[in-house]
Amino acid sequence: MAYNSTLYVVATPIGNLEEMTPRAIRILSEVEIIACEDTRQTLKLCKHFGISKPLISCHEHNEYYVVNKIIEYLQEGKDIALVSDAGYPGISDPGEKVIAKCIERSFNVVVISGPCAFVNALVGSGLDTSHFLFYGFLPSKKGERTKELTKLAKNENTLIFYEAPHRILETLQDMKKELHNRKICIARELTKKFEEYLRGTIEEIIERITANPLKGEIVIIVEGSKKEDVETLTDLEIIDKVNNLIEKGMSASEAIRHVSLTFKVKKNDVYRLFHQ
Repeated sequence: MAYNSTLYVVATPIGNLEEMTPRAIRILSEVEIIACEDTRQTLKLCKHFGISKPLISCHEHNEYYVVNKIIEYLQEGKDIALVSDAGYPGISDPGEKVIAKCIERSFNVVVISGPCAFVNALVGSGLDTSHFLFYGFLPSKKGERTKELTKLAKNENTLIFYEAPHRILETLQDMKKELHNRKICIARELTKKFEEYLRGTIEEIIERITANPLKGEIVIIVEGSKKEDVETLTDLEIIDKVNNLIEKGMSASEAIRHVSLTFKVKKNDVYRLFHQ
């Protein structure tokens, strides 16, 4: 059975309220009900844009229950907007189950475009944007996180993760162990006053944030695996790679860093081999 009512999936600002689109404002003003992750956050957003609508809470702990309520409202012919606290509902935020169930029940589902943190971070990272894999949040438990990183180690696509500030250092240390010393970019507090991009190798970023711990929402962009395999290089070949780069004008430290990054060899090991 087809219905005339619609579930609008509305992307909301990830920080800067100026990124709220005119279409998103209009849809939130026109629907009968807004389903949101945190009613307090969405109430602030609505007040800012002069919107007054009934709010129902839809978060990870009650999503199954709220699906049924939303289905009931849609069956009554009411249009509903689904929002998360920031960005797109369903992208590492509640909403996926609601959207899937509404599609299954043949309701109209319309997505209203808006900001997305991982897209901003990817474009601003300086890393390859032609092919990428968005993972989202890694498991919080070390063993499970390590297992997932091991699976991703040979993936040649740029890898994208979300992470909480209190776990960022531990996560980067696990990445260094499992993915080796690749280029990465950490983007934090995107579109906000203290927006910041940190670019470098995993080792370099660990050093920087150990001295200056990070705060706020964090996106990690990681260089994909390269086809060069460190296991195919002998110690003498590693030394030759360094010497060749020095002959081309690099300093010894730059050459060592480059070989370490390109061929997934620990920087200290390349340094030791070269100076021996």
